[in-house]
Amino acid sequence: MVEWITNVISSLGYLGIGVLMTIEGFFPPLPSELILSLAGFSVTQGKLSSLLWVVVAGTIGSVIGVLPWYYIGKLVGEQRLREWIDKHGKWLRLSGKDIDRMNHWFGKYGRRAVLFGRLVPTIRTYISIPAGIEAMPLLHFLLYSLVGISLWVGLLAYAGYVLGQNYQLVKKFLSFIVLVIIAAIVIVYGSRFIMHRMRKQAGKSRR
Repeated sequence: MVEWITNVISSLGYLGIGVLMTIEGFFPPLPSELILSLAGFSVTQGKLSSLLWVVVAGTIGSVIGVLPWYYIGKLVGEQRLREWIDKHGKWLRLSGKDIDRMNHWFGKYGRRAVLFGRLVPTIRTYISIPAGIEAMPLLHFLLYSLVGISLWVGLLAYAGYVLGQNYQLVKKFLSFIVLVIIAAIVIVYGSRFIMHRMRKQAGKSRR
C-alpha cells in the first residue's frame, strides 16, 4: 500500500492527494495517516513544492469523500442502514455498535460533533451518517466538516513533513494528540455539565 500511495502522489501530485483522500473519506481502511504523512514527506524530498497545497488538496478531497455518507444517512435512514451494516459492515470495519457510538456523539454535542468527530479516527468518517439521518443542513455540515478536516489534514501533513523518513511514526504521534484532544473535549463539556447541574440545584434550593 505504501508503494501504491507513493506512486499515485508521485504521478498525480496534488490531484493524487485529493483523489486518495476522497477514496479514504468513503473507505476508511485506506489510512489518511499514511497518505498525508507520505505527502508531507514528499515535500521534504522536493517531489511536491508546497505543504500548504498538500493541506488544501487533502482537505478538498476529504470533504468530497465524506459527502456520500451524509446522503446515505439522509436518504436511507437509520433502520435500513443498520440492517445493511449488520450484514456487510465488516468490509468497512463498521458495526451497529459504531452507529450507536456516533449517534451518542451527535446527540451529546449536536452539530459540533461533526467538527470534533473529524479529529477522531473511525468516528471522523462515519459521523457523517447521524448528520444525514438528523437532516443537518448541508451548508452547516460542510462548514463544520471543513474546519475539522482541515485541522486533521494539516496535523498529519505537518507531522510527515517534520518527521521526514520517520513518517511511519505519525500514527504513534497522532495517538497522543488525539488523546489530548479528546481529554480537552471531555474536560470542557464535563465542566459545563457540572456547572449547569450545580446552577440547577442551586435554583431548586432557593425555591
